Amino acid sequence: MNTISIQVPSIIENIRMIESFIDNAKERFHLDDDIYGNIMIAVTEAVNNAIKHGNSGNKSKNVSLSLSLDESLLKFTVKDEGPGFNFDNLPDPTSPENLEKIGGRGIFLMKHLSDEVLFKEGGRIVELSFYMNS
Repeated sequence: MNTISIQVPSIIENIRMIESFIDNAKERFHLDDDIYGNIMIAVTEAVNNAIKHGNSGNKSKNVSLSLSLDESLLKFTVKDEGPGFNFDNLPDPTSPENLEKIGGRGIFLMKHLSDEVLFKEGGRIVELSFYMNS
């Protein structure tokens, strides 16, 4: 199994480092453009949520991102140092009362762009899985 990881302080500007990490993964694992676009959006959303909501933008707390490739399964794991959240009771961003709201679409996007999304440790860890075309 191939695994690479990065850890960044909870500063929103560090999303650039996450984008570079994903670009490097694209080269290393020869990702096609379709899956690359989905990964870029879903993983940066997950890290963004970890920085803003998980760690409340606290620069002394870190967000870690790891990527593992096991045969045709590419899995990204995002972990924050926050208190977690209730991921079973999220408002639906597509319901009429939420359509005009800014925000609230990150997890919705992650679920639609990834093949599988799992929350662990009370929401402090999110795993995004993508199946690679062989």
